[in-house]
Amino acid sequence: MKFNKWTVALAAVGVVSLASAARAEEKASAVATALSSTTISGYVDTSAQWNFGTGNYNQPPYKFNSPSKADGFNLDVVQLTISKPLDETPWSAGYRVDLWFGPDANTLGTTSITGLGGGPSDFAIRQAYVSLNAPVGNGIDFKVGVFDSILGYESVESPNDPNYTRSYGHSMEPQTHTGVLATYHFCSAVSVSAGVADTVGSTINERAFEGLNTSGANMAESYKTYMGSIALTAPESMGFLAGSTLYAGFVNGFSDHAANAGGTGSQTSYYAGSTIATPIKELQFGVAFDYLDMSMVHGQTWAAAGYASYHATEKLSFHARGEYLKDSSGFFGYAGSTSETPFLTSDTVLAMTGTVQYDLWKNVISRLELRWDHSLSGRDAFGGATPDSSPDRQNAWLLAANIIYRF
Repeated sequence: MKFNKWTVALAAVGVVSLASAARAEEKASAVATALSSTTISGYVDTSAQWNFGTGNYNQPPYKFNSPSKADGFNLDVVQLTISKPLDETPWSAGYRVDLWFGPDANTLGTTSITGLGGGPSDFAIRQAYVSLNAPVGNGIDFKVGVFDSILGYESVESPNDPNYTRSYGHSMEPQTHTGVLATYHFCSAVSVSAGVADTVGSTINERAFEGLNTSGANMAESYKTYMGSIALTAPESMGFLAGSTLYAGFVNGFSDHAANAGGTGSQTSYYAGSTIATPIKELQFGVAFDYLDMSMVHGQTWAAAGYASYHATEKLSFHARGEYLKDSSGFFGYAGSTSETPFLTSDTVLAMTGTVQYDLWKNVISRLELRWDHSLSGRDAFGGATPDSSPDRQNAWLLAANIIYRF
């Protein structure tokens, strides 16, 4: 082994031995090799909102929306990602850690079961898993640890979404699981995923039996959450439809939300969606359908959404989303529900969203978005001047600016 001149000099005066120096340099070399393929990335997500009218309480209950964001400037979240992806070698291994800092981190609900009760911390572990590849057939890829749910058209990462605000469908889907997920690609057109986790909910290391969940439910100690999905991708031979995808999946298991709503705690989420290419390469459509069944809770909750995106130039793009929500189970829990009206104040909602994105600066996503949520049930669902006041409007209008820096 070749030593640097300072190591040789120290050895000459007896400060270190060449044997110990060799071991230290071998360890340093091993660490450097391991870190050489590790990447650090992430983004800083900021926004400014104007909510039309007065009374900012009882906001539309889609994910990451709250009165604290209304009529002002916001830091939404900072994501820091440290990862080493799988390589092409057999039995390869890697990892990924996504850390969230900021107000949106509190919405994820990924505090471990042993850390609950401490209040909001503005910190969350979004994902933390080990990646493993088993060279069986075309190769089976595993995620072991905490990983995002397999369901949904939209991503929890705002930069990956066509719109700034989230849909109701995304908001009712499971968010994060602690468990094992396996993915197998039969070919470039067909892949399947299957997994098992502790619970449907995001609480890390939660269990379905008594004492280790927040609802007080007591399922069997062996009770687990199961999930599966299939993805179909149109091949090049299908002409302009090449690259279009069709996706379907389900997640079934224990949910604190279902238990607190008066059910057994068992919950099943179903999802089907598609991205559709068109003869105009700049234009793309999408559809998504989410269905939620909380066992022994009266009624179900479902949402259907349509998407359209048009990339006018390399920097300029337009995105639209229309959505219909039917919430008969009270999953979103609008304010104003009583024993006489046990479900939502407005259990049927129409939402329309339009977004203009223009990426003027390098690594920066800049968006302007207008959103309208409308109660179709003829009852007030939004607004209210104080936290304890009842909703006083059937419409909620939002104008938002979103600036994201990706690194």
